[in-house]
Amino acid sequence: MIAQADRSYLTPEDYLTGETQSPVKHEYHDGEVFAMAGASDEHVTIAANLTALILPVARQKGCRTYSSDMKVRVETANRFYYPDLLVTCDPRDRETRYYKQYPKLIIEILSDSTEAFDRGDKFHHYQELASLQEYILVSQTQPQLDVLRRTGDRLWNFETYHANDIIQFQSLEFECPISEIYTDIDWNIQSSEK
Repeated sequence: MIAQADRSYLTPEDYLTGETQSPVKHEYHDGEVFAMAGASDEHVTIAANLTALILPVARQKGCRTYSSDMKVRVETANRFYYPDLLVTCDPRDRETRYYKQYPKLIIEILSDSTEAFDRGDKFHHYQELASLQEYILVSQTQPQLDVLRRTGDRLWNFETYHANDIIQFQSLEFECPISEIYTDIDWNIQSSEK
């Protein structure tokens, strides 16, 4: 979640050095850094559920799963993003400690403040990652996932899954009920706070 911009220009190298010492996470957008805001209970719960579901499957396939503390570098766009979850199966990603460049799957949990960016510019940049096969946008206000799957060099297929559906993570040859992703979400509390 983008909270504020620090207007001084930084090189990617300076950004990476500073980020290892900063108590606050920042995304990097072509020389500018943006502080990341905190997350809701729903956001954190969904992220934990997804990690618990995906981690053993990815591990069995020799892949690595990373939570929101690992950056993805989109070198062609001069960007570093913190996706909510990413899976990489590329051995080149074991050579970098603080970022990954070859994700197979990226998942973003949507919020009011980031949804347009996650669906727009961020997806535009993620498409430049040739390794990326699936980009999944997860709602935290209703049981719904929007899945974008690479079907060709510049072609993507869009599919939406709802509450009673079974989602297919084609990049990992894995499926699960949507309800498992939303385990422990109390929709009544969420609606009473609005």
